[in-house]
Amino acid sequence: MGQTRTVAGARRRPRPLSPLREHLRDTFWFTPTAGLVGAAALAAGVLEVDRFVVGMLQAEGDYEAVEALIGIADDAKTIITTVGSAMLTFIGVVFSISLVALQMAGGQFSPRVVRLYVRSRITKCTFGVFLATFLFALLVQASYEGDENPRTVSTVPVFSGIVCVLLVLVSLGLFVAYVNSTLRLMRVSYVIDRITRESFRVLDKHGVADDERPVLAEPGAEIAHTGRAGVLRDVHVARLVRVARRHGVVLRLIPRIGDFVVPGTPVLAVHGGAAPPPRALRYTVSVGVERTFHQDLGFGLRQLSDIAQRALSPAVNDPTTAVQSLDRITQFLAALARRPLGALHHCDRRGAVRLVQDVPGWADLVDLGFAEIRGCATGSPQVTRRLMAALEDLWWLVPEDRRPPLERHRALLEHAVARTVPDAADRDFALLPDRQGIG
Repeated sequence: MGQTRTVAGARRRPRPLSPLREHLRDTFWFTPTAGLVGAAALAAGVLEVDRFVVGMLQAEGDYEAVEALIGIADDAKTIITTVGSAMLTFIGVVFSISLVALQMAGGQFSPRVVRLYVRSRITKCTFGVFLATFLFALLVQASYEGDENPRTVSTVPVFSGIVCVLLVLVSLGLFVAYVNSTLRLMRVSYVIDRITRESFRVLDKHGVADDERPVLAEPGAEIAHTGRAGVLRDVHVARLVRVARRHGVVLRLIPRIGDFVVPGTPVLAVHGGAAPPPRALRYTVSVGVERTFHQDLGFGLRQLSDIAQRALSPAVNDPTTAVQSLDRITQFLAALARRPLGALHHCDRRGAVRLVQDVPGWADLVDLGFAEIRGCATGSPQVTRRLMAALEDLWWLVPEDRRPPLERHRALLEHAVARTVPDAADRDFALLPDRQGIG
């Protein structure tokens, strides 16, 4: 397995299945499918318990108990039939309304917030349990027998009926949690907070980059992308480290995570030896239709900037939302203020560098966070004042060699305000640093 340098200088082993885990979280079919399979297995197990209990009572000659169980099952049959017929309609109505609300949220904030809904565990669990309850109720209904003779009946679905009722109660509880989660998704503060927390999770997971690259031999070969065109979502770090170690080479990822690649684009440079065979590199590079947080350090800033720009558009005109986005952008950049940014060096067990992966530098992240917002903010003094405060706060936090990008953005903001605001008093007001914008 490979290892990645961390803050304390220790080595931590990346999980070999972490890309698969993240890719499954970006899908909506896996959890419901698992729920259906689980429901079928649970129904088979519980119905077998019912069959065993009836057979045991018949073997003991306790036909009165069997007759009592038949009466209980008949009373529960109406409930189970109602659950089976109503659950699918309930699923359709609930999720149709939710998709409309999701469309409204995507139009108000950014289309990229839809992924929060897709990755929501409570959403997937709710959908999975709803479908599992529906399937379980159908299987229990199918187990009912027309024979009500306690001496000849083979099974009485009593325990399975109880389990079905319990699944309905669980579904109701998850429905309440799902509605609460969906309503929170429509609140901009919650969406911005979720994006920020995922950004910090990515930051913590990848450890600390190295300011200086290791001394590498001249690249002997480049490996081109052979799959479909799309966004480079992530790479399988552990597998690439194993391949590089087995072939005695160092691999360097040429594009950054989040870059768009087309077939024939070089994706890996091989240093110190011959290129590994294509078969060894299968499933090491993942390309998709959209960016993900998994290994993308700048994706959170991209989303926060998009939300702020949409809020500043004439159609929306919501500078307070832009200020909230700037708050979180500043928080994220402050966490990176003294953190080394350069390249991730993934090592094998012996500490030898086997994979070099570029990450955005400080100037890249500052530009990503502020450039486009600055261009849209000149007509809103609330946003310009918050942006000035953010640049000033970060200027004091970063080392001296990281101050030029902040000074450049401050100067550009001052020039932009000077061009668009004719009155000197209004210019002074718009460029006064204020962490709340305007109160």
